[in-house]
Amino acid sequence: MSLRIGIDIGGTFTDLVAIGSDGVVTTHKTASTPHDYGEGIIDGLRSLLADRRGPVSDVLHATTVGSNTILEGKGAKTALITTRGFRDILEIRDLRMPVLYDIGWTKPRALVERRLRLEVTEKMRPDGSVAVPLDPASLEPVLAMLRREQVASVAICLLHSYANPAHEQAVAQAVRDAMPDIAISVSSEILPEIKEYPRTSTTVINAYVQPVVRAYITALDARLRALGIEAPLQLMQSNGGLASVAFAAESPAHIIESGPAAGVVGGAALARRLDEPRIITFDMGGTTAKAGLVENGEVLRAEALEVGGGVMAGSRLLVGAGYMLKLPAIDLAEVGAGGGSICRLDSAGAPKVGPESAGAVPGPACYGRGGTAPTITDCNLVLGYLDPGGLTGGTMRLDLDAARAAIRRDLAGPLGCSVEEAAHGMLRLASATMMRAIRAVSVERGRDPRQFAMLAFGGNGPLFAAGIAAELGIARIIIPPLPGVFSAFGLLVADAEHHARQSVRVRLSQADPNRISGIIADLTTAGTQRLIRDGFALERQMFQRAASARYAGQSSEIEVALPDGAVTPALIAELFAVEHEKTYGFRAPDGEPVDLIGLSVMARGLPDQPRLPVRIPPFDQPVPASRRAWFPGEGWIDTPVTDRAGLIGSVPGPLLVQEYDATCLVPKGMTARVDDFGNIAIDRS
Repeated sequence: MSLRIGIDIGGTFTDLVAIGSDGVVTTHKTASTPHDYGEGIIDGLRSLLADRRGPVSDVLHATTVGSNTILEGKGAKTALITTRGFRDILEIRDLRMPVLYDIGWTKPRALVERRLRLEVTEKMRPDGSVAVPLDPASLEPVLAMLRREQVASVAICLLHSYANPAHEQAVAQAVRDAMPDIAISVSSEILPEIKEYPRTSTTVINAYVQPVVRAYITALDARLRALGIEAPLQLMQSNGGLASVAFAAESPAHIIESGPAAGVVGGAALARRLDEPRIITFDMGGTTAKAGLVENGEVLRAEALEVGGGVMAGSRLLVGAGYMLKLPAIDLAEVGAGGGSICRLDSAGAPKVGPESAGAVPGPACYGRGGTAPTITDCNLVLGYLDPGGLTGGTMRLDLDAARAAIRRDLAGPLGCSVEEAAHGMLRLASATMMRAIRAVSVERGRDPRQFAMLAFGGNGPLFAAGIAAELGIARIIIPPLPGVFSAFGLLVADAEHHARQSVRVRLSQADPNRISGIIADLTTAGTQRLIRDGFALERQMFQRAASARYAGQSSEIEVALPDGAVTPALIAELFAVEHEKTYGFRAPDGEPVDLIGLSVMARGLPDQPRLPVRIPPFDQPVPASRRAWFPGEGWIDTPVTDRAGLIGSVPGPLLVQEYDATCLVPKGMTARVDDFGNIAIDRS
């Protein structure tokens, strides 16, 4: 019997899930080790494999090492080689900013300091023809500077190289010959698309994190081998697909948002199993809460994202706070509200929640690890929603007195209210923050959340789901099996994916259908070859095609999925107009010029057998029969407590469903039951 293991690192816990070839699921949670995340992974694997022995066939990993490298400013010393006159594009950016009237706001510091942005003499035209040949003499001072400064990584991004990469390839070869050990990122390989700032920024991000990610992956792979695990390590990409170690080490820009993607992928697989056409995924962990969208079994993807701009879920137009990463990614909205989010009063005495987090160290006050500030977890504990006997099956006991003292000192006392009222008020404030994330992926995308079911997971998602759903008018809530480790579970149902794109800037009314079909065919062939190298036969390959378009004069485009069969310019224009109306509320009159900006193909490798178990049976565990819990307007109530296995029939709230990895709160006015797959389904009475 072989095991497939998924590993997801969070701000507070590292989650591990193993599924055997017999369909049996084993889980484990261990505290994250921010000083060395690999240490926590190996500790968790030792404990997991002690409970579940057997050969390991796959190790699948979602990691935040890429995004943390950018957030902490700890990337490699990086240089940028660009066309003469374009060294400041990282400073000029795209003139977008997240605030309009704050004269004190400053844009983020460029990842490459100006003296290391080096210029060469050359120029390509947009059609790929050579305007100025590459001058070899201009390369000599560049190479000398790289040696003198002992640069570890270099990004190469020349003007219009997406149309003709010859000059970039020549520069890359010259750098490789002069400095064989330097890491090199070439824009025509990373992102062969128009728009100089997104292409330059994406290539620089890849170069900045590449040595760090490569070292992390190499060290983790060696640790796995030392543990006796010979299975290949695969990593989750930002787009929701799996990538090999070799690909992730060469193109780490694709795994920057690896961590948050896995849960949405698991949600999509579950939606297909349950035949749920529309699902909002709500993932609340220890540091942040994230919302995503699944329609007809497919995740909603974005063409670009910003990294290092903080957690923001206001308008999608408020961009510019971070670094542009123009690669396909699961469309997520994230806010700084998690179990470890610190609750406080600001200088004016107004209550605030997050985005600062107590994290894994020192953690909430109730953890007894030196944390003194009250957090969301402390609030849930003093209200009776969490078991003082401890988290993770009682292995981590909680200090109720320490939580009450922290809330009384920092919140209830200054506000002149009871500890319970202060704690509940902070939970309401956190819920309001998290609703912003849900609205960002639904309302701002032209979707009505009342038409969706909510899939809630993460260590804290099931506690907040019912209250948030009631506020948004969502009638159906689904709490999957293993909710606290569901992101790690999502890794086990993910597929290998490769995304290929090509810029095609042409007015659709003048476009050649044969050229469009030819580009799609070439992209499909490239995807086929990559999947074959990954071990997927032709009958286990699936392709999804898309086009990016915009009305003439617009500065941003919309990506639309293309159906199977012949693709014509008129079809692309109509699909674009429909999606534009869904997103922005209007479509232009017929005849309005539409520009095709690019085409893309996603190649997906399908498993030889279904990866989602037929059913995940609930685990029996001892829980108290009841616990006193506090509810607004009713005070303290003896509230029934059960585990998932004991939830028989349709049970009305108030009710607490306590499990190893999470606790689910079913409020009064709602009922809970376990469906055929093992989910907790919560509905309005």
